[in-house]
Amino acid sequence: EAKKFPYAEFRALFTTLEQELQTEDGLWTLRGFVDTAQRVYSLTTDTKVISKALELMLLPRISGFWEQRGYEVVPAKYQNFYPDLSLVRAEERYALDLKTTYRLLRRGGGVPSRVSGFTLGAFTGYFRHRDSTKNVTFPYGSYRQHYVVLIVYTQLRGQTPGIYPLERLSDIMPPIRDIEIFIHEKWRVANDRPGSGNTRNIGSITDLAALREGIGPFVRLGEEGEVIFNEYWQQYMNRDMARAAELSAPPFRNLREYLRYRNRLDLIARLEETDETADT
Repeated sequence: EAKKFPYAEFRALFTTLEQELQTEDGLWTLRGFVDTAQRVYSLTTDTKVISKALELMLLPRISGFWEQRGYEVVPAKYQNFYPDLSLVRAEERYALDLKTTYRLLRRGGGVPSRVSGFTLGAFTGYFRHRDSTKNVTFPYGSYRQHYVVLIVYTQLRGQTPGIYPLERLSDIMPPIRDIEIFIHEKWRVANDRPGSGNTRNIGSITDLAALREGIGPFVRLGEEGEVIFNEYWQQYMNRDMARAAELSAPPFRNLREYLRYRNRLDLIARLEETDETADT
């Protein structure tokens, strides 16, 4: 019999990792790359480098957690494949994607309330053709659930690339601080808009409190939320897709328009009942 996803234990691992990844005053423990001559190459706020470094620090611990519980951990074969990790045990399969994003600092100071956002995989291709094996480790429909491990941090501006002797390691300032790690089912943190630009990727919510709790717009629809998330993104069209389908405009551009399009006035009322400050 399939066991339930060990959510609480996995979350506890992240509490430990949050402590290991930063000093007591919240600075990232990674200070640079070291070569065989014991030179340390310091880091800048380059988001791609930071994402990759965080991933390298977390992956062994995440893999170890699942292997101890009898799962095979299958990494993505290629960089553009979904998901980053597939957790497999007999007929059980879970998708696990690692995402990083940084807090947006307020102009006048104060506690940040939003993040830059991240993408949650394609809404075309394997997402629509759920038995397809293109750009996906296993067919999308064969996963019991799709999870996102989200790493949030604050950037420390002003770091320039430098080379230091190893004994000066503690003098090097890291490019990030205040690392938080969450895990949520993908649909819970999905927005009703694509990721940046004209991409065909599902966008995320950016409100930090909503991200911590895993309360995106689809969650606010109640028990039908996950089903509607899948239907919405399987039918979503950007302008290019609408043009290719010989439509003058996409049939809907956001969740409210989609619910109107589907004549689900009951669910529109539910959206409007929820807190107006939530990210929609």
